[in-house]
Amino acid sequence: MNAPVRPPDDAMPPHRRSAAVSLVYREGDAAPVVTARGYGATAEAIVREAKAHGLYVHGSPELVNLLMRVHLDQQIPPTLYLAVAEVLSWAFALEDEFTNT
Repeated sequence: MNAPVRPPDDAMPPHRRSAAVSLVYREGDAAPVVTARGYGATAEAIVREAKAHGLYVHGSPELVNLLMRVHLDQQIPPTLYLAVAEVLSWAFALEDEFTNT
């Protein structure tokens, strides 16, 4: 019996591909800014680079799907402030936990 063959990410429709978005929030910014985004191999590279630099990676396909609609170097829209604030709060809590242990 043959195992099912999964098409490569780039051949799949966008809603079925792996996706990743990178955000940066600097003091004084009005909102976080999208610094990288992509599907398939690009998404994997974004996650790999983030981890290589000791950044936290949060897996939320729903949030990533919404953030993929924001153009590069653009601030996230106000409708996503709460969701992104929760993720940033999670990341800051992890950072505090690891630096205080």
